Amino acid sequence: MTTRARLVAPTLAGYRRSWLAPDLLAGLTLVAIAIPEQMATARLVNVPPVVGLYAFVAGSLMFVLLGRSPSLSSGADSTIAPVLAAGIAAVAVVGTPRYAHLVPVFALMVGVLVVAAGLLRLGWVSDLFSAPVITGVLAGIAVEIVVGQLPAVLGVPGGGTSTMGRLSHIRHELGHVNGWDVAIAVFVFVVIVACEHIDRRVPGALIGLVIATVVTAALGLQDHGVAVLGTIHGGWPSVGVPSASWRDVRRLIGPALTVAFLCLVQTAATVRAASKGTPTPDDFDRDLVALGAGSLASGLVGSFAVNSSPPRTEVVSSSGGRSQLAGLTAAAASLAVVLYATGLLSDIPQATLGAILVYVATRLFRVGEMRAILRFDRLEFGLAVVTLCAVSLYGIEVGVAVAVLLSLFDRTRRSARPRDAVLGREPGTDHWIPRDIGRPTEQVSGGLVYLIYAPLWYGNANYVAEQVRELVDQSPTPVKTFVLDANGISDIDYTGARAFQQLALDLQARGVTTAIARSSHLVHHDLKHSGLLQKIPPDHLFSSVQDAIDALAGGG
Repeated sequence: MTTRARLVAPTLAGYRRSWLAPDLLAGLTLVAIAIPEQMATARLVNVPPVVGLYAFVAGSLMFVLLGRSPSLSSGADSTIAPVLAAGIAAVAVVGTPRYAHLVPVFALMVGVLVVAAGLLRLGWVSDLFSAPVITGVLAGIAVEIVVGQLPAVLGVPGGGTSTMGRLSHIRHELGHVNGWDVAIAVFVFVVIVACEHIDRRVPGALIGLVIATVVTAALGLQDHGVAVLGTIHGGWPSVGVPSASWRDVRRLIGPALTVAFLCLVQTAATVRAASKGTPTPDDFDRDLVALGAGSLASGLVGSFAVNSSPPRTEVVSSSGGRSQLAGLTAAAASLAVVLYATGLLSDIPQATLGAILVYVATRLFRVGEMRAILRFDRLEFGLAVVTLCAVSLYGIEVGVAVAVLLSLFDRTRRSARPRDAVLGREPGTDHWIPRDIGRPTEQVSGGLVYLIYAPLWYGNANYVAEQVRELVDQSPTPVKTFVLDANGISDIDYTGARAFQQLALDLQARGVTTAIARSSHLVHHDLKHSGLLQKIPPDHLFSSVQDAIDALAGGG
């Protein structure tokens, strides 16, 4: 692979002929979802529907050129649309020329921030999100999608600004459900599921959309209350750099930072969910640059900021897409529709869009993964559930903040109360192992060997010291030698060193000699610079537990 191939369209480098059919099929399937979805998202931003298609084309093209994730789909996104709309509405009145002018300005600001995050290699921030948190985020997005599409599926007016508000509004509209809309949605959903069961390569969404559109037009279902997309004006977008006053830019910085952070978080969730293996930091940083470049391109054509899309990315993956040629195909088809065939979109029932997105949401809500997390650890399952609820009820920005705080709290709690073990010697060997793992061990008279599986730091130093004191006090025979097996300790901070020093002095007053075994060079460095080696002589540092026992406890 050449350097140029790696820098431009990296997912197309080394392209195989066998990938062509799956990519084209995935691209056509993506178009079936993207066109109506992008127009619907544009309405969330309070701009004409065609502007959403411009965002999809711009975002897709830039990701094809720069991105490394083979299936990620970039474009207008319903997760960030309400946030950016609210941010701009706080500066300019919706529907005014000023509002329309600030939409692309905002896109440029978000693009600069996301590109900077990639160039500065801030992709490591995504490592703060554990697999259960990612699973919860995707499940929460799935719930938001389903609730958001229920009005289209039921044929009732939408309303409410939150998940609970939307559900409450739908409950009051249940008496006005349109049976034709429900029938269309159920039909399309069944077609997608059936095609998925037959062969994942069959474009069920596209087939369902075409049939539903033809039937709606042939039977005149609009006269029966079926909502369709209606007349859409297309054509080439105007290209240029929008300008804004410094006062407006200052007021938009806060919302732009929020949207940029949401883009980073959602892209991390999307890439990690779509990747068969864990993406490298360089790949993720490169994807951030590509995503930011998509917002920059979108702003230059008068559209709004773009984001990675978990549901559309799932569509590409499930349709067998192997490279960004799928995204390029979808972008080209969308551009052709915008330029020459917007009339074909007018009879598409909105219930069709709802059914397609509801199906995609079922793929994002990974029940099997939730079960696996529950089997592994109830607390981590709780993190996933809390994240799910927070995202679905309060939005992804609140949900992610809650998830990060809970994840850090859980990790801090585990490190502050680390797992530990008292070691015993396997009979007839010099191997020291935990006494509670079901294998026979023997104790050396007067010796106590203790192992912790965590750094020794200010959060757990006093806890560890108290654990050791209790073990010495509760020992059935007097302890003469205490050996800390440091193999599980990655580092010791100043507070940890002071606490251990005080522990050694307390034990010395009781007639107990302290030794350290199997410390790494990093731990040895910490011991030396903390002054702890002045209390624990260097000749009390041993390369193995058995060496310490032989030297200080007589070997048993």
